[in-house]
Amino acid sequence: MPVDPRPSVGLLGLGIMGSAMAPNLLAAGFDVVGFDIDAARMQAFVQAGGTAAASPRAVAQAADIVISVLPSVQALEAVVLGTDGLLSAGRSGLVLVEASTFALEDKQRVHDAALPRLTVLDCPLSGTGAQAVTRDLLVYASGDAAAIARCAPVFAGFARAHHDLGAFGNGSKMKFVANLLVSIHNVAAAEAMVLGMKAGLDAQDILRVVGDGAGGSRMFSVRGPQMVADRYEPPTMKLSIWQKDMHIIGEFAGSLGCPTPLLDACAPIYDAAVAQGRGGQDTAAVCAVLAGMAQLDRSAPNPDKDPA
Repeated sequence: MPVDPRPSVGLLGLGIMGSAMAPNLLAAGFDVVGFDIDAARMQAFVQAGGTAAASPRAVAQAADIVISVLPSVQALEAVVLGTDGLLSAGRSGLVLVEASTFALEDKQRVHDAALPRLTVLDCPLSGTGAQAVTRDLLVYASGDAAAIARCAPVFAGFARAHHDLGAFGNGSKMKFVANLLVSIHNVAAAEAMVLGMKAGLDAQDILRVVGDGAGGSRMFSVRGPQMVADRYEPPTMKLSIWQKDMHIIGEFAGSLGCPTPLLDACAPIYDAAVAQGRGGQDTAAVCAVLAGMAQLDRSAPNPDKDPA
């Protein structure tokens, strides 16, 4: 009987992204062991076919390649450098695919502290939780080239493509560029939807017709259905987390002396959404904020829409 050459995979963080990636890795035939501090997430992971680990150390003991998708730098430091972290397992040849969005200097600090016992790759993901469900993610990989090549089959298990961008940190830099556009396009999509609805156009028609032309964008197609339905839960990217990402981009651009006037113009809309108690909702909820600013009553029937 031939030996399966595929590595075992560990997942640290089973939130919106991690929980969506796990079933795809399992469907691709990988053994997946995972850890999260949230017991409910762990239970859902096990029900999906994953193997629960009691700690990051236990993940390192069971897996060859570990992927982390975490909410904070503090969580990253704990799972790598903590008492029960990956390094405490004493494994050689272990690779950590760090897929979260953090400030580059924070990732670099953990990368440097882990050497030479652990190879850390900087591999942010492009895509939403909903896209992760359908394996519609991109991996912006950077760091040790041999380790990236070793991880290629794993990337193929949860993403539609990966890009080796060279030196450690280039993945984060590319993610900052991508997220800048996502931030702007998301608000632009909401602004256009609200303008059309205020003018009496049907929301579904706006999504279908505008999305089919030059005015369409990936964010318009991905977030548009939520804006049409005016429903923003469950989130595929929480507004509160997105605010953190925008802050990171702003600081990065500022360190380079690079102006970001459109990103700056969008920030108050996201701030207003969080101030309205929408921090746990999807980023598409900026549409509700703009609808409120436009005094658009979405509960009322559209008098300009022909009856079915």
